[in-house]
Amino acid sequence: MANLLFPLLLVVLLVPMFLGVRRQKREAEKVAAMQEGVKVGDRVTTTSGLYGTVVDLDDETVDLEIAEDVVTTWLRAAIRDVRPAEDAAEESADTADDESGDALGSAATNGSAATNGSATNGAPAVEESVEDTAARLRKD
Repeated sequence: MANLLFPLLLVVLLVPMFLGVRRQKREAEKVAAMQEGVKVGDRVTTTSGLYGTVVDLDDETVDLEIAEDVVTTWLRAAIRDVRPAEDAAEESADTADDESGDALGSAATNGSAATNGSATNGAPAVEESVEDTAARLRKD
């Protein structure tokens, strides 16, 4: 009985470990294939959570545009995933909605006007100039 227990214990412990290693290997191959398949114009996410668009690449590095005219260089291994085109379209639509919104309306809805005391009784908030802000801060 004891002679069968040790080999059975080894099988019970080694089989799940072997299957886990195989799964990790498959995942690593998928990630490597994705990183090798990146092309100019792809929207990607880095391992640190940075969103960018690929503007140039070589064997080891990728240049990402993270804002208009702001390009950073990353190792290919830092690319976590390639974002689908519909995410990019949704993001640009959200950005267009934010830019087209009225600045006064957005200040009133996010509560910034209520915190500085410039809006009362639901009246629209008025942007405070730099000079007014400096004068108000000097009074306090």
